[in-house]
Amino acid sequence: MALTGENTSVAVDGHRIRLTNLDKVMYPETGTTKRDVIFYYAQIAPYFIPHATGRPATRKRWVNGVGTDADPGSVFFEKNLGGGTPQWVHREGIEHSSRTAYYPLVDDAATLVWLAQIAALEIHVPQWRFGPRGGIHRPDRLVLDLDPGEGAGLPECIEVALLCKEILDDLSMPSIPVTSGSKGIHLYAALDGKRTSDQISAFAKELARALEADHPDLVVSDMTKAKRGGKVLVDWSQNNGKKTTIAPYSLRGRDRPMVAVPRNWDELDGDLRQLDFEETLARVDVIGDPMAAIEAAEFDSPDRLATYRTMRDASKTPEPVPQDRAVSSDDRRFVIQEHHARRLHYDLRLERDGVLASWAIPKGPPTDGGENHLAVQTEDHPMEYATFEGEIPKGEYGAGHMRIWDHGTFELEKWREGKEVIVTLHGQPDGGLEEPRRYALINTKLGGDPKNWLIHLMDDQPEHADAPPDTPARSGKRYGPTPPRTRKLGLGAERKKAPRLPDFADISPMLASAGTVGDLRGDDWVYEVKWDGYRAITTLADGELFMRSRRGIDLLPTFGEVAELKELIDGRNVVLDGEVVALDSTGRPNFQLLQGRSRSESTAKVQLMLFDILHLDGQSLLKAPYEERREILEEVVQGGTTVHVPPSFGDDQDTAISMSKKLKLEGVMAKRSGSIYQPGRRAHTWIKIKHQRAQEVAIVGWRPGQGNRSGTIGSLLVAVPVEGELVYAGRVGSGFSDRDLAQTAAKLRKIERRTPQVSDVPPEDARDAHWVTPVYVGEVTFAEWSNDNRLRQAVWRGWRPDKTIADLRRE
Repeated sequence: MALTGENTSVAVDGHRIRLTNLDKVMYPETGTTKRDVIFYYAQIAPYFIPHATGRPATRKRWVNGVGTDADPGSVFFEKNLGGGTPQWVHREGIEHSSRTAYYPLVDDAATLVWLAQIAALEIHVPQWRFGPRGGIHRPDRLVLDLDPGEGAGLPECIEVALLCKEILDDLSMPSIPVTSGSKGIHLYAALDGKRTSDQISAFAKELARALEADHPDLVVSDMTKAKRGGKVLVDWSQNNGKKTTIAPYSLRGRDRPMVAVPRNWDELDGDLRQLDFEETLARVDVIGDPMAAIEAAEFDSPDRLATYRTMRDASKTPEPVPQDRAVSSDDRRFVIQEHHARRLHYDLRLERDGVLASWAIPKGPPTDGGENHLAVQTEDHPMEYATFEGEIPKGEYGAGHMRIWDHGTFELEKWREGKEVIVTLHGQPDGGLEEPRRYALINTKLGGDPKNWLIHLMDDQPEHADAPPDTPARSGKRYGPTPPRTRKLGLGAERKKAPRLPDFADISPMLASAGTVGDLRGDDWVYEVKWDGYRAITTLADGELFMRSRRGIDLLPTFGEVAELKELIDGRNVVLDGEVVALDSTGRPNFQLLQGRSRSESTAKVQLMLFDILHLDGQSLLKAPYEERREILEEVVQGGTTVHVPPSFGDDQDTAISMSKKLKLEGVMAKRSGSIYQPGRRAHTWIKIKHQRAQEVAIVGWRPGQGNRSGTIGSLLVAVPVEGELVYAGRVGSGFSDRDLAQTAAKLRKIERRTPQVSDVPPEDARDAHWVTPVYVGEVTFAEWSNDNRLRQAVWRGWRPDKTIADLRRE
């Protein structure tokens, strides 16, 4: 959702919403604006809405921003909807002693964005929902507010939360902790909906008193402040049917834009703290929503599609939303759907007990037994989903285009519920799998999350004819990861099968967001050189060295000199993040030299520049602050002739910018000193500030050259993704060497196609174009974007063999 200008108008869920005063500062301490607040609620909507749907929302509004509580005209706690409420906002009435008040129901993203527009920072809901005809249902969840008194804090709240969990586990009541965004923890537990609010409130009160009796030095159940010093109040009263609690994923009206964030129980073992809105968005992209387990809790009559239904509105999405589960067939059907959501991924669905058990696979099914891909188990889907293709509307859960990549039947070899699945998939002759594939899905609980599995291509595969080794993906109407049987580094020789990576080292690199100095809010930033090379996760495990690119390509055969690392830190198990670079005669990184080396056309020496440490001797460091990780890195790796830990500029922004420009470096990296490492996430706690604009592009075609380029390539036609679809971005004809042109022409001729992958190419560019399947990624520098979204003055920098089409994003 583009929020440009001070005032604008946006369409959400088919409703037009006027947004005003977008530059107004809502949180003065951090400079967070109304624009930021609206953006947060728009992005968090798919996670917020399932827990708020059907619940009447009370709102706390700060019309002039937080910190204005002293002005009674600046802060409002609202129940009844005002006269300016859009007609499309869902609402239900509740009878009070003197009137009927009408409350909004946050059932869709449009309502959430509208609430953000009217400065409703905090949204509170009860633990019950309205029924389809307006009746008030019995509560479907219990909540305990663990509130530390003076002298107590989160460590004491954690201790009490774990005591509560023991009791709730004994009663078979699944529970989830939520850091409240203020001082304490909210603890939610799933209910079967058979008891009244009064009964649940009485139960919660007894639980609090029992804890107080057993742990009088830690727990108090009385709200009297005099009794709370050094203890944790277990506030049971919010289960009263007339009371509300801050909604999960709601902002708080505190000094900083903190959020009520659902957490996994294993997080309570670490250094727990409250999270702000940027950290929350980064988190849900990586681990999803821990609170979904509460919505999906099964009791006497398990409904495996309950979670699926709560996340979809049949009136707004073309997806099937059946009320009953289908009868399982004997066919054992499977489908793999290519899903162009916020990030391209592939959804694997296997028929099981009348539903489709489902996993999201960000990198697609592996085609190499040496590679394990992450597979995140998602909610069960209805059998009708096996044939679904179409556009999921913006604002809805999973918004984006979905098409069937392959489908068919599977042979079941093993199904250990929640632990292991082994199947052989038999797809279509023209499907994405290309041939029968035998896979194992293994629940590794990576990062402590039970939804995290790995999918592995088994060594023992069904008999099939080998495909030509250089066959590109049959993309037709799609783009994404290519599944050839052998992969290539750059445009040179095929690489050998990579050795098996240890489980603890299967970490995707954290990614930086593009930005400027103006995007750096606060004073807790540190600065480093931005290296111009190939990103590499390097692992030393029991004396064996591994080095993988972002795509999982084994880099060691190409850049063997980094084996010096074994001598520098022999005897330790460690996972490091860094960049492989080639330096020119002046000591500056030279991307063209690195490319020549990767194609075995150059003997240029490479250097490994390390800037982060992710794992050390059995201990994960992902949640340690960046400043601490940096100190550990400098202690563990002293540096050598090839492997280095380059010095940081510290918090000296001016020196970082001026020195990097003077040395003609690509730019600088700004990182928050207290930030955690977020694998695979493009976070706003790392900002890359480039001195020259650059863009990674997909190659979709080429035009013949004229004059001295006659007989070869004159220019490449390129595209970038916009909202999940490739969009034409112009042509690039400068920056190529003669060798580049010859090799590129030979390579692209192998993947030519009759029609363009993109539909918006101007006639003057399309006139004599040769179209290709978008398989390869390159990088260009450019002056600016034109009004029609074309790259101006684009100059070729080189190929990006470390990236796939799925990695592309417009900078």
